[in-house]
Amino acid sequence: MAERLSDEQKKLRKKLGPILKSYRTLAGLTQLELANKLGFKAYTFVSQLEGGTGKVPSEVIPKMAKAFGVSEKELAKLLLKHYDPDMYKALFGGK
Repeated sequence: MAERLSDEQKKLRKKLGPILKSYRTLAGLTQLELANKLGFKAYTFVSQLEGGTGKVPSEVIPKMAKAFGVSEKELAKLLLKHYDPDMYKALFGGK
């Protein structure tokens, strides 16, 4: 069953896409190279994330953080801010 997103959730995912793309490009990776590092054979998974239509599964966070050269905590916090802003605010306040 497809996940139903509010307009605000859609906007947040759209904002996250370019951030993830910048992490990828700073790491010197193509979409296909990142997809392969995450265990996917096609680049479309990464393309969906960067386009704001996909969601990073929690089990992929460790591999993605390693590929980006950032901590798992940093990446998880970024994702939480865009995927579940209410939980993010409960944990970290408004920032």
